[in-house]
Amino acid sequence: MLYIGTAKGLEADVIPRAGIPFKTISAVGLERRRIWKNIPAVAKVARGLGEAWHHIRRFQPDLVVGTGGYVSGPVCLAAALQGIGVVIHEQNAFPGFTNRLLAKMARAVCLTFNEAAERFPRGARLVTTGLPVRPEILQADRGACRHQLGLKSDQLLLVVVGGSQGARSINQAMLPLLKELAGRKDVAVLHVTGRRDYEGFLGQLREWGIDLVKCGNITIEPYVYNMERALAAADLVIGRAGASFLAEILARGVPAILIPYPHAAANHQEYNARAVARKGAAVLILDRELKGGRLRDVVQKLLGDRDSLQKMAAAARRLGRPDALDAILGVIAAELDKGQAPPGGRR
Repeated sequence: MLYIGTAKGLEADVIPRAGIPFKTISAVGLERRRIWKNIPAVAKVARGLGEAWHHIRRFQPDLVVGTGGYVSGPVCLAAALQGIGVVIHEQNAFPGFTNRLLAKMARAVCLTFNEAAERFPRGARLVTTGLPVRPEILQADRGACRHQLGLKSDQLLLVVVGGSQGARSINQAMLPLLKELAGRKDVAVLHVTGRRDYEGFLGQLREWGIDLVKCGNITIEPYVYNMERALAAADLVIGRAGASFLAEILARGVPAILIPYPHAAANHQEYNARAVARKGAAVLILDRELKGGRLRDVVQKLLGDRDSLQKMAAAARRLGRPDALDAILGVIAAELDKGQAPPGGRR
């Protein structure tokens, strides 16, 4: 196995730590609207393609797997030009520009959302596999996790998370809701603010007259390392609509209120959220609607309607793909079994 990425990406730290051979290429994102801004990037893209060609020629893989993004483009293109099979995976309901370009030369395109299929070119081989989630997410025991969090058997747990960096707009919208939920015996709240906003948010809680010690049912954290425990225990989740987060809550069958990040590339988070909401597993609230009090109204309604929460949970489980990793590996294995190795390959 060989992993190809960039020297500045997160993979440059994570992949070597996992003991996986790692090579880098030059890569840069391209502007699709202001095309003239791409002129300085052309040389870097060409250099990246040459570096990818070199790495692939030396390693001689039987198959290359791409996951989209500007690193994946030159690597998959270099592989295809050398006659090596390519499989790509698209995480989002609105496929990225790179994957749409690569789709025709790929042997298979693995999809997380069926909704992405209509945006790929005709002739592309599309297979809906889902997006793999960490084993810890799937293995967490709900009863044990609720006990660890000190929850009562009839107590609903609301988990609020804006991603690893938090989400200021969600944090602000939660203030009046937390004021109303403070002290309730039937509801507990775990609110993850993000490290950036944590101290400031605690100060705002005091300004709103929310005493975390006295109310006893609200926990505020800057970050949660064992998110698997929180999701296993949750009855309702509020969060963004990134593909990985959605894959986790759907695999766990957790109802959600999704607030897509409004500045995501090609607005893909809104497409993700709509795909899930359309199937009844979530409620979609746009970020601009947070100032109107809609979040508070929706949460209060759902917390007071356990039947609706159960129906949303069932819809989430139907959408969830806990077998996503096996499905993707099955696609890869099938392509390898076709025996179409590149000239000089290792088969």
